[in-house]
Amino acid sequence: MIKRIARIREILKSIDADGIIAYSPENRRYLSGFTGSTGYVIISQKYAGFVTDFRYTEQASSQCEGFEIIKNESPLSEYLANTIKKYGISKMAYEDSYMTVGFYEQLKDKLNGIEMIPLKDAAGEIRIIKDDDELLNIKKAAAIADSAFTHILKLIKPGISEQDISLELEYYMRKNGASGNSFDSIVASGLRSSLPHGIATEKEINNGDLLTLDFGCVYNGYCSDMTRTIVVGKASEEQKKIYNIVLNAQTEALLHIKSGVLGKDIDKIARDIISKAGYGDNFGHGLGHGVGLAVHEEPRLSLLGERVLEKNMVVTNEPGIYIPGFGGVRIEDLVAVGDDGPVIYSKSPKELIEL
Repeated sequence: MIKRIARIREILKSIDADGIIAYSPENRRYLSGFTGSTGYVIISQKYAGFVTDFRYTEQASSQCEGFEIIKNESPLSEYLANTIKKYGISKMAYEDSYMTVGFYEQLKDKLNGIEMIPLKDAAGEIRIIKDDDELLNIKKAAAIADSAFTHILKLIKPGISEQDISLELEYYMRKNGASGNSFDSIVASGLRSSLPHGIATEKEINNGDLLTLDFGCVYNGYCSDMTRTIVVGKASEEQKKIYNIVLNAQTEALLHIKSGVLGKDIDKIARDIISKAGYGDNFGHGLGHGVGLAVHEEPRLSLLGERVLEKNMVVTNEPGIYIPGFGGVRIEDLVAVGDDGPVIYSKSPKELIEL
């Protein structure tokens, strides 16, 4: 935490601020170590405080090493403002992408002229490159998801519903060390597999269905994310064709995930393969995104991905083809960026599985 606080203090200097208030779950945990649901991190160039209510003061005292623990009562904005003033902050950075307008107005009113500077994505910047402990947590989350995929393959058959699959995935991951899902599992079968974010329904699996499973879990606060598409029964020639195009795009893009490469250039590799095969209009999302304390964060592998990848960033690689009236295929791995190539965390097989 000492290193992280030092980094945020450097960022504050770069945006001409002398303090920050952070309370988005990801930044709060990253900066303080607090795992509860309510708390406010206030950091100046000299002080670090954690404001929370009676429910969490004991927990914060044990988790937030180096922080002054401040128990707040109502009104919250007054306690926060008093701490900000006590720490001598005159220009305070705030999470403008997270703070509501209502809360902003309440706090601004109590600060009596202290300048509020929008943080934009500055706090998220320090979370992009993962340290060794973060990588281990993400790797473990990916391993739990891989194990869940192996488990669920034994249960999938005609007649089972998408919701049954979704619930079993979550139960299995929780039973094997996860604290929960990193997002609502996507379980989309048959014609519904053309929906990139087809959340599970009561639809039953039929013989011949494409079945897309996109899921992940949270381990020690860190997320995983993977997708596999299978065929229940024997795959048709058209299903095999679409699958192999996506697999080729995913494999080729994977080879180029390394330090020094632009996110948009990796996206282009997969996109060009799919476009040359005649399905460019059926691949409408970016190739990938960063994963960490949040399941969607920087960097982006997309047409707009201008960031150069660096070692120990963690990203997904997930091209897809989605054809209304036919179905869809997506294949996704979770990988860490290495100097010479990807460190692949998703170990589940990618060759077409026919159940």
